[in-house]
Amino acid sequence: MTLTRSKKRFYDFLIRDMVLYVELSSRVSSHRNMSRIATVLILLAAAALEAGGDALIRAGLHSNSARARILMFGAAAIILFAYGWTVNAPPWDFGRLLGLYVVFFFVVAQLLSWLIFKQVPSPTILIGGTLIVAGGIVVSLSKT
Repeated sequence: MTLTRSKKRFYDFLIRDMVLYVELSSRVSSHRNMSRIATVLILLAAAALEAGGDALIRAGLHSNSARARILMFGAAAIILFAYGWTVNAPPWDFGRLLGLYVVFFFVVAQLLSWLIFKQVPSPTILIGGTLIVAGGIVVSLSKT
């Protein structure tokens, strides 16, 4: 099974993301009050894990090789578990951070869709994405 250049970059990205996550989670677990930078990085890592796991499932569903499907589904299961752990392990109010997370997920998912699956976002997706970003800013900056 040969990997295309874009798929290799995608897998390299996921591996780097996992390493970053492990480093951050080991630091965060010892502190009850996370810095904003750590929070943003963890949410960004979670978005990359979720979108990456979804992309692997999609690639596996469209693969002609049974072996490739099994490998992609297995990797996706591990990555999606890591995503679930990433957003639930830190001691935070995830409901309050959800706006920022949705923004990260949208941006990462669109980038992966464009880079991996060659699906360029349409003008309507970009307009909707602008609204998502604006909504995320409102939710994450709210005091209640």
